[in-house]
Amino acid sequence: MSVHVERVELAGIGIRHDIETDAGRRISVVTFREGGRELAVSDDEDPDRAAMTVSLADDEATALSEVLGGSLILTQIAQLREQVDGLSTEQIPVPADSPFAGRALGDTKARTRTRSSIVAIVRDAGVLPAPGPDDLLRAGDTLVAVGTREGLDALVRIIGGS
Repeated sequence: MSVHVERVELAGIGIRHDIETDAGRRISVVTFREGGRELAVSDDEDPDRAAMTVSLADDEATALSEVLGGSLILTQIAQLREQVDGLSTEQIPVPADSPFAGRALGDTKARTRTRSSIVAIVRDAGVLPAPGPDDLLRAGDTLVAVGTREGLDALVRIIGGS
């Protein structure tokens, strides 16, 4: 399914992006020229009127996009797992005594050693999708990995330090 995003220039104000949901509600994001943004949900009776608006600071907008994007990535990975024979996903906790807690993801050499890919790091209430080799792992993180069953089992052993 394709979702249409409409972009509207608001003279002297900024830019508004609109998405219409399957239920017929409009969700708008207004990005102001002076900075900041506002999230608006249309009124049930009048789609040109906002029933609710929420102002978002830059860090709040970033956090919201990470939560939405991260949860979408996890859903897509789960769907991929169901579609591809031989492909598995695993959520791997990073224990406090892991030799990689406090070290860069690249130090694990996960892809080279196991032919598995770490596609996200779940940390606290957020998700870091598509982490790079310089991203630091922390005790308590959960790694989302994709690979063969054998490769993922090897990665669990590596992260756990055995």
